[in-house]
Amino acid sequence: MHAGSPERKQPDRQAAIESALRTVATEQAGVAALAAALANGLSEPFATAIDLISRIEGRVIVTGVGKSGHIGSKIAATLASTGTPAFFVHPAEANHGDLGMIARDDAIIAMSWSGESKELMGIVAYSRRFSIPLIAITSGESSALARAADVVLLLPAVPEACPHGLAPTTSALLQLVMGDALAIALLEARGFTPDHFRTFHPGGQLGANLTQLREIMHVGERLPLVPLGTGMREAILELSRKGFGCVAITAADGALAGIITDGDIRRHIASDLLSMSVDQVMTKNPKTANPDTLVATALQTINTSAITSLMVVEGRRPVGLVHLHDLLRIGAA
Repeated sequence: MHAGSPERKQPDRQAAIESALRTVATEQAGVAALAAALANGLSEPFATAIDLISRIEGRVIVTGVGKSGHIGSKIAATLASTGTPAFFVHPAEANHGDLGMIARDDAIIAMSWSGESKELMGIVAYSRRFSIPLIAITSGESSALARAADVVLLLPAVPEACPHGLAPTTSALLQLVMGDALAIALLEARGFTPDHFRTFHPGGQLGANLTQLREIMHVGERLPLVPLGTGMREAILELSRKGFGCVAITAADGALAGIITDGDIRRHIASDLLSMSVDQVMTKNPKTANPDTLVATALQTINTSAITSLMVVEGRRPVGLVHLHDLLRIGAA
């Protein structure tokens, strides 16, 4: 046990649950207070901050110390991943050479709950000396940081969830929410699309979910297709050859007329299936997608419809097929 640590004792499970509920309620109230502020006096400086950041030629430099620094690092990452070039500079490192990373066409977001963090004063002075726009996120309306800033995003003074009012909890959450609000407003102002988002997130499940179906769908000779009027014997052979567990039925003009799956065949197995035509067995108006559909959207359709394959159509004509196994292969499911 560390020196000065409280005596360790068996936790009271019910007390822990009640503590968690109090924390959530306190932080919910804090976010509600921030929403009320944004609907009133905070709206104008927020819009000014968005306009200021939108007009700079350089990057957004986010800085802060302690918990504000940790939140600031996350905000910088969110800005960068949503189309606003940004990075985090620690104020202590800035005072020892990293000020050279900040250019005159940049803008600075400085974060401090009290607005009196002495570690920020070097970067604040640098911004004033070279007329670099400074946006403050603070609850200290008359603080040194607020007085120096071009734009002050004044956070409401709210109680911390910590019962001693010491550990940054609600305050850190409000800083995070404000950073997200800035990032999303800038994303929307720039017309940032899922395609842009994928450019910055090529890896992992997120990158997979942002892939378009045209990039992974089976095409050409791989498609299991038979025309209307085809006998079920031939349709089953086509289904087996292509190995997707389904066969699509096309009309005379090439449009998708229906689909037959393994399940449809099982449901008709007691009847004289081989004497039937596909017209009698197929499911009309099957679920489809277009080539530009994102994998995430296709996966939702597959899951909610309890199917394993999805036909991809263009102008009602089948041009591809995506199977659940394809989504598993790229890591989307």
